[in-house]
Order: sequence, then structure tokens, then C-alpha cells
Amino acid sequence: MTEPGARRDRRADEVPDPFRTELLALLPHLRAFARGLCGGHPDRADDLVQETALRAWTARDAFAQGTSMKAWTFTIMRNHFLNDLRKNRRQIQLDPEVAEATLVTPPTQENGLHVSDLQRALDQLPGERREALLLIGAGGFSYEEAAQICGVPIGTMKSRVARGRAQLHAILEPPDDGIEDGGDPAGIRDQADVVSSG
Repeated sequence: MTEPGARRDRRADEVPDPFRTELLALLPHLRAFARGLCGGHPDRADDLVQETALRAWTARDAFAQGTSMKAWTFTIMRNHFLNDLRKNRRQIQLDPEVAEATLVTPPTQENGLHVSDLQRALDQLPGERREALLLIGAGGFSYEEAAQICGVPIGTMKSRVARGRAQLHAILEPPDDGIEDGGDPAGIRDQADVVSSG
């Protein structure tokens, strides 16, 4: 039995764990990358973040001090995501969010539309290009770090980013309506007259 007054608060004696602190600080970055990988499905993204954090914590003894924990955890997330894709490739699941979205009017706020347009455009990209754009753009990794995470040469990563950006631009660019800026007002009036009389 301990003497009165000899008992201490365990938390007061705990030394801050730098691994835990750094892992917690990375959670917002992991969430952003997971949402991009999961095509904007927040429930899947949250599961992916949880699994990544759990795997990182379990393997913390394997983490080499002095290296980038961000790159290490992103690699864990990417590998887990790809393994799940391979495992679930033949399973077809009903996505309740997609079904619900067909019954709901989309938001009228312009910012919401731009974000959803970007998400839809990202979803149309091949997985490797989307992943490269997310690592470089949203993740803030250098080309070299992103190439290491994906296990590809740096030139391949640069190519994926360039092609992904070009494809995104093509998807998001508004369609040409045939009316050029600075067109002849008289010609436009003539076309309007033809349409109205016809």
C-alpha cells in the first residue's frame, strides 16, 4: 500500500513523446490526401486515416529518426489504399452517398460548386495522375519526395504531374460557345435577327 501523499499524477511524470506529437500534427495532411485518394468519400477517407495512424503507431520502432515522417506516413497510407483496391477490385458495392446525391439538389453557393467541380475533375483522372497531383499540390511534397513515396523515378513523377495538370485544365475549361470576345456587335445583331425570324 502506498503512503498518503506518495501517490502522483501519472500525467505529470510523462515525458512528451515526439513521435506521437509529430503524428498528431500530420493528421490534417493525411486527411487531405485520403480524401483525394478516396474520391471525396469522407467516411472512407476517415477510415483510411485511422488505419494509417494505427499502422504508423504500431510500426513506430521502424521509423528512422531524422527522416521525413510525413513521407513515411503518406507511403503507409498509399500502400494500404492500393492493397484495399486490389482486394476489393471484384466487389461491387452500393454507394449510399452517390444514391443520396441523386435525390438532393446541389448547393447553390459558388465556392461549393467550384470545389465539387474540382473533385469531379480529379475523379476523372487516372489514379496515378490524381495521386501525383495530390502529393505535389495538396501534400506539399517535392517531386523527389513524391517519387520516393510512389516508388517511381523523378521523371515519371514530373510527367504524371504535367499530364494530370493538362488533363485537369481540359476538364475544367469552359466549353467554347462560338462567341468570341470583342466580336462585331452588328454581326451578333444580324445572327439574333436570323434566329428570331426563323
